[in-house]
Amino acid sequence: MRRFAMETLKAWKERPNRKPMLLMGARQVGKTWLMKEFGRLNYAKTAYISFFNNRRASAIFDSDFDLKRIILSLKIESGVDIKPDDTLIIFDEIQDSPRVLESLKAFCEEMPEYHIIAAGSSLGVALHEGVSFPVGKVEMMQLYPLNFREFLLAMEEGALEEGLESKNPEITNLFHEKYLFWLRNYLFVGGMPAVVEAFRKNRNYAEVRSIQSDIVAQYRGDFGKHTKASELPRINMVWDSIPMQLAKENRKFFFGKIKKGARQKEFEIAIQWLQDSGLVYKVHMVKKPMFPLKAYVDLSSFKLFFLDTGLLGAMSELDEKVILEGDSIFVEFKGALSEQYVFQQLISDTDCTPYYYGTESTSFEQDFLIQKNSEIVPIEVKASGNVRSQRLKAYIDKFTPRTAIRFSALKYIEQETMKNVPLYAVSWI
Repeated sequence: MRRFAMETLKAWKERPNRKPMLLMGARQVGKTWLMKEFGRLNYAKTAYISFFNNRRASAIFDSDFDLKRIILSLKIESGVDIKPDDTLIIFDEIQDSPRVLESLKAFCEEMPEYHIIAAGSSLGVALHEGVSFPVGKVEMMQLYPLNFREFLLAMEEGALEEGLESKNPEITNLFHEKYLFWLRNYLFVGGMPAVVEAFRKNRNYAEVRSIQSDIVAQYRGDFGKHTKASELPRINMVWDSIPMQLAKENRKFFFGKIKKGARQKEFEIAIQWLQDSGLVYKVHMVKKPMFPLKAYVDLSSFKLFFLDTGLLGAMSELDEKVILEGDSIFVEFKGALSEQYVFQQLISDTDCTPYYYGTESTSFEQDFLIQKNSEIVPIEVKASGNVRSQRLKAYIDKFTPRTAIRFSALKYIEQETMKNVPLYAVSWI
């Protein structure tokens, strides 16, 4: 399975001023596999140490940060003769051993010649509980579920992925139906590595849904392990409300939809916990579509997106028959699945930070706003091929952006005021 993050790690390996790498991401997005595969392909040896329920390994870091002692202890623990020039050191599940995270500062300052990658599924939660973070002493990379281009590669459709990477509409328009076929499957399967691998082997939608349901259940089981009992009910309530929140015509997160009379203050810790675990993402509203967008953020208004489109479908009990019914999968949940998909591609396959624009009047609202150089680009997401909407046109008339984008199930079309880009080509941004 090819992950584009591998190229980032290869570039990190070659940097002369390399710092320890901290790999962030939710459980089961493939962090452990990526680290081990990177070591296998690029180093003579890999010393892998997991700190999950491993008190002996954690104790190596308890007394002090004498790095010569630590390296010798790691050799014994891993059974690998660790050398700085040919060995990758992997620290996994470090949220269970906060001192390991703190030690990365010492490695950066005193022994930068050692190649170290660390990962943890709930690091964000640990940091909010007072763990000292080695600010400026680590490099960080976020790993997401497979994006659509990675999914094509996993399905052995490398030529289609090359066509997307070429950014040539003459190619993609010619094979439009093939791209839509695989996009429909991606919306259902999603990008969790275990799910994608099972689908690659068997093309069985029932098996896909079973694995997805197991992952969702495991996530819910984690809630009770890593949070206070008093906060658990609120986390579950926010988690359960996400499909309903995204299925609304206005996808802004409404606390009143969690329960009658609910207020933001009551649930903000629960939402933060889910964010820290990498399971949900906030997209904030901006009050004005002006540069820089971050200066106009309204922190009290946001959309809450899910980790993965396939898991969202599983939580919503989306029937596998939608795969066979033309473009109906694009319009499920009033197009929420398509908007979730676009968000997922924006954060995993572009360098853009998505926001959205909202006003008291819905006439000018835009599903997403992104900042490209000094431009503010409005993005509208339309389900299927039905692109009749006045909101993007009204926005263009009022703010006259140089570029406006509509993602839909249509082929690539350049119009006077906007570009219609196929949903499968979000990476073109």
